[in-house]
Amino acid sequence: MIVSEALQIRRSCRAFKPDPVDRDTLLAVLGAALCTPSWANSQPWELFVAGGDVLKEINQAYLENQRKGVQPSPDLPRPKNWPASINARRQELFSGLSLAAGEAAKQFGELNQKFFHAPAVIYLGMDKSLTTWSVFDLGAISQSIMLAAVERGLATIPAVTLVHYPEVLRGKLGIPDNFSLVLGIAIGYEDKEHLINNFKSTRRPLAEAVSIKGLE
Repeated sequence: MIVSEALQIRRSCRAFKPDPVDRDTLLAVLGAALCTPSWANSQPWELFVAGGDVLKEINQAYLENQRKGVQPSPDLPRPKNWPASINARRQELFSGLSLAAGEAAKQFGELNQKFFHAPAVIYLGMDKSLTTWSVFDLGAISQSIMLAAVERGLATIPAVTLVHYPEVLRGKLGIPDNFSLVLGIAIGYEDKEHLINNFKSTRRPLAEAVSIKGLE
């Protein structure tokens, strides 16, 4: 599979099959992703994988926090507001999801809370002393992970909700207090029968997103 094909195929999977992903396959995905470049070869990422009973325990702890009304406290706070153009694209996503998935779109919140029923989640962290320079590198390795997953027939979705309660993750996965949890990537096999997976978000046209000067 060539890179351009993988970029076209990859999309956010919002409902997974319960089938587990074997350890060797996950290690192959992560091993390939470790080739990702980083500033000054700093390789600031720390990767923590949860599956099986451990992931179920994490999800149950999240659901219990939600039941008790515990507010999410991700290590990287959400933006307080969005520029108008970006906010419009966010709204377009939710409208498109409803049109493509119909009644199944109403399950999005529940699926989100239940980690999309994914059999495994890859959590990305970095030392708390690092800055947004290193967040860029974590974004790069996230893309590498998701493209390497496509090559092996796996589906993914990156989601901040997966790191809503970092104290739970530190406790269940033995993550040191000096690491920030930046993002979670759910990974597994797509449930192609679930209507919510009919949706694929649009992308900005090239002419809108790219400006070129000085080239013919």
